[in-house]
Amino acid sequence: MNARDFHELVSGRRAGVGAAVTRVGLRLAETPYALAMRLRNVAFDRGWRPTLHVPVPVVSVGNITTGGTGKTPMVAWLASWFRERAVRVAIVSRGYGAQHGHLNDEGIELEQMLPDVPHVQQPDRVAGALMAIEEFTSQLILLDDGFQHRRLARDFDLVLIDALEPFGYGHVLPRGLLRESLAGLGRAQAIALSRADLVDATTRDRIRATVRRNAPDAIWFEAAHRPAELLNSLGESVPLTALATGRWGGFCGIGNPEGFRRTLEGCDCQLAAWRTFPDHHAYAREDVESLAQWVRQERLTGLVCTRKDLVKLSTDRLGDAPLWAVQIGLELTHGGELLEERLSPIANAALQIHTDDD
Repeated sequence: MNARDFHELVSGRRAGVGAAVTRVGLRLAETPYALAMRLRNVAFDRGWRPTLHVPVPVVSVGNITTGGTGKTPMVAWLASWFRERAVRVAIVSRGYGAQHGHLNDEGIELEQMLPDVPHVQQPDRVAGALMAIEEFTSQLILLDDGFQHRRLARDFDLVLIDALEPFGYGHVLPRGLLRESLAGLGRAQAIALSRADLVDATTRDRIRATVRRNAPDAIWFEAAHRPAELLNSLGESVPLTALATGRWGGFCGIGNPEGFRRTLEGCDCQLAAWRTFPDHHAYAREDVESLAQWVRQERLTGLVCTRKDLVKLSTDRLGDAPLWAVQIGLELTHGGELLEERLSPIANAALQIHTDDD
């Protein structure tokens, strides 16, 4: 089952006896998974399982749900914020889907966006953090997708919630999209509502009220993903206004394809055709040929995807159509000053750390 079909099923949008029976089965499987996550969290909370500290501050960015919530733009924003204050930052992530010795798609995207910020991908995040400190003399670790990774102690936990799908349809995996119960939000020091501009004020207030019940002490801020320009694999760029003419085909292989589609619609993109692939999809030759055939069938004048897809395809054309990616920037639209107030002491503490390069 692909991601789109799974979302249709667990959201309840897919009707029929078969879908209803499947949801019952998933609900039965949800109980042991949710219990296992609860027991695991209790073990860390009570010290039965050890939490390991590294000698520099650690800031974690994570989710309460599966799928895309906009972590990459948030990690890039944080890395840039700390770098502007002369803090030597390294990003540490598990490296899901990465081949040995190579960064995965998100790592390559961040490397292109942040050429002066090293990125260590290591399934053992503690070992990855120590490696970043030793090899890159890092003064601060940004832990990417780290909220459920409890083994590495952190100084600040930031959790992103997608305004379009905030609470995983109210169920923990596999019945819904929650990685753990909403009570887990109580561990966070900051909650960010991503894509906040794509929902109305009433919806934002309703989401915030639910968050407040589970994380009353966390600061709240809102962010919008602002498209800036179109980029291709050659490093060339064109204005977003190019999307307003012709027949464009949009596609992506990310956790939340609907968010990207809404972004294109907000750019007045003349979207004549649309395709989705699974999250972290590794594009094969057959996919390239299929997309080229799609261009011919739909008589498309151009293709547009995410940067995450572009770094994996590494081409500026598919068939007869140019291939462009939307460059996304993060803008804090509400509560940004609260976030910066919390981050400033962490930056100051990092700057007090002396390394062999000092």
